Amino acid sequence: MTTVQPTKNWKLYLWGRDIAALRDNLVRRGANVTGNADEADLIIPCGGDGTLFSAELRWPGRLKYPVRDTATAPLCPAHGVDTQLDALFEGRLKVTRLPKLSGRANGRELFAINDIFLHNQMPVTALRYSVSIDGSMYAREVVGDAVGAATIHGSTAYYRSITHSIFRTGIGLAFSNSTELVNHLVLPEQSLIRIDILRGPAVMVADNSEETVLVERGGFAELSMSDRSTEIVGLDLFMCSECRRLRHTLRDSTRFLGGGDGGR
Repeated sequence: MTTVQPTKNWKLYLWGRDIAALRDNLVRRGANVTGNADEADLIIPCGGDGTLFSAELRWPGRLKYPVRDTATAPLCPAHGVDTQLDALFEGRLKVTRLPKLSGRANGRELFAINDIFLHNQMPVTALRYSVSIDGSMYAREVVGDAVGAATIHGSTAYYRSITHSIFRTGIGLAFSNSTELVNHLVLPEQSLIRIDILRGPAVMVADNSEETVLVERGGFAELSMSDRSTEIVGLDLFMCSECRRLRHTLRDSTRFLGGGDGGR
């Protein structure tokens, strides 16, 4: 697997709400930190998944190294900020190419690293829609809150909260809060998913982008893998299994009840 070998001449651009401490750390190391993203060799989003997504939306396809901070979620002892920066300057960061999903409706197209979903625009009204896969009808009418597709990277996010599962290859298709039992699917990467809106309207969204597409009754959206991708370094350090466990422990509401593991 390819690794990055930064030099002292590399220009680093920081992106996020709380970057002062990270900037100071990099300056102490003699790094070349720039205030101009256009001239940067590497963009460092500092925060969580949302910060990475927002950086990708602003600078699509640019090489990025996401660094989590303790304000976002606890870091395990093996993946503190200093450890993450050591790995960068020692050339130990692996490069991962993340494919992007495409969502098309009304002549517009959205791209996503994680997922693309169609949600009911009116919270008090369910969405009615049909689903076709590669031209064959899969579900003639589904009533629910949302339907959407996820990448492998996105399988641990919204897709997992809906399906209570993850996948390692292909495209995940998930149905949120449907009134009927509809099987979630993991489809081949070449699949074309068509969502026809029988009663709406629906709002198509991608990752945490503020750009949305309204799909009225009688309209449709097509979801598939795109020919776009982006290169991310250090994903193995960004959220390891122990970091994930610490985050889930922090969010476990049972710790306030005085019982169970969370009450220790």
